[in-house]
Amino acid sequence: MEELVSTFMRAVFVDNMLFAYYLGMCSFLAVSKNVKTALGLGIAVTFILVCTLPINYMLENYVLKEGALSWLGAQYAGVNLSFLSLLIFIAVIASFVQLVEMVIERYAPALYTSLGIFLPLIAVNCAILGGSLFMQQKAFAHAGVATVYGLGSGLGWLLAIVGMAAIREKLTYSNIPKPLKGLGITFIITGLMGIGFMCFSGLKI
Repeated sequence: MEELVSTFMRAVFVDNMLFAYYLGMCSFLAVSKNVKTALGLGIAVTFILVCTLPINYMLENYVLKEGALSWLGAQYAGVNLSFLSLLIFIAVIASFVQLVEMVIERYAPALYTSLGIFLPLIAVNCAILGGSLFMQQKAFAHAGVATVYGLGSGLGWLLAIVGMAAIREKLTYSNIPKPLKGLGITFIITGLMGIGFMCFSGLKI
């Protein structure tokens, strides 16, 4: 239980996908103009991370890495399909993105319209692929830890984009110098938020 809590807290605050690794910045900068839209995209990203990480974990440990196919028999113990991992991970992610896109289009057409091209582009969102690659690198003990890591990573990304959207909505009423309006002030705030999240790096979780 302690491992699950530690993994979750580190994924949200210490190893935040945006403020620790700056992954998924394109969607973050483009969609963080409105809290409602940012929340919708954040939930979609979280859902995809929670669904794809355990699947990719099982594929990695029972199919792809060297010796993973030993459960089929001793003759397969030396098979190494790890060169296919990137392709398989992307295929799994793209499948779930297509599913999420169809559900949002059916039940939330206004959100679907506001997200525009950035909804299908979740399939190539580096934060989501980064989650699977970090999972591969961290070598979690079991699929449950990978699922918790996906949930924490998604909620950390959601927290970041909703926080930025809330700030940007307030900035519309602020007297910002003309050269800094738009992406200029957004980059500055992103840097400051990243510095703020660095405070969590000293936590012993």
